[in-house]
Amino acid sequence: MKILFMGTPDFAIPSLRELLLSGEEIVGVITQPDKPRGRGYELLPTPIKAFALEHGLDVYQPETLRGEEFEALLGKLSPELIAVTAYGKILPENVINFPKYGCINVHGSLLPEYRGAAPMQRAIIDGKSETGVTIMYMEKGLDTGDMLLVEKCNIEDSDNFEDIHDRLSEIGAKALVKVVDSLKRGTAVRVPQDSSRATYAAKIEKSDCAVDFSRSAREVHNLIRGLSPIPLSFTRTPDGRLLKILETRIFDEDKLLGKAGEVISVGDDICVACGKGAVSLLRVLPEGKGRMSAADFVRGRKIKVGDILTSTANTK
Repeated sequence: MKILFMGTPDFAIPSLRELLLSGEEIVGVITQPDKPRGRGYELLPTPIKAFALEHGLDVYQPETLRGEEFEALLGKLSPELIAVTAYGKILPENVINFPKYGCINVHGSLLPEYRGAAPMQRAIIDGKSETGVTIMYMEKGLDTGDMLLVEKCNIEDSDNFEDIHDRLSEIGAKALVKVVDSLKRGTAVRVPQDSSRATYAAKIEKSDCAVDFSRSAREVHNLIRGLSPIPLSFTRTPDGRLLKILETRIFDEDKLLGKAGEVISVGDDICVACGKGAVSLLRVLPEGKGRMSAADFVRGRKIKVGDILTSTANTK
């Protein structure tokens, strides 16, 4: 099958890799334009572009998918199927409707739950014990198309965003190949989504990252791991300096152990009271420093029992 692949970040690489390994004909790869990154603002290729070029694939980086230029490219490449994994832009209807076999998407949730931009993070933050990948047909609505395959996986208590991201990227890649095979065989089954069960996974904003220690220890722990290793949740030390949090564990879930945000013990970790229970901070990123263990932070900054950690959406 002649497939046009569309993707941008690391999450998309396994999908393209598995399509290549399965022997499908990749007629081209569409990815977002290169963007400046790092301190020097060097123009760097997207992860999928780098991977595609390493494998001798033709890469295209249109500024827009609307208009005659991209329509002409579609006509030239003449794909029978468009496969999308984390491309990062909404596809116009003429693109969705172009291929013979349609346009399918790898989405990191168990649809219709968590439609939208941040399904993996939101599932962890909400304390879900299960998530997965849905391969679906794309249509005009946001993640509303008929489902073709759903693959599930557990979310363990120690899993963070990176763990789930990497796991689902591999699960999604294998599911995508299964769906492509079923489309070729004519055995694919379309299952409409139950929109009454739909939820929306909004993009992670800066305000979402502020830790509110008045919440329960479980909620605080889920927020921190759902945002680790990027963009990271944060609090502020008594001197007003930013402290981002990489890793926690739940110290206690039920007891009232101090004021919300109060440091109740320090040592190998920093134990902080929550509205219900307490969490132990294990790894942190202090303002102006590198990532470090909580023990190293305690030794360097001398945070002490009785200090109150507070949060504000202002990260400047």
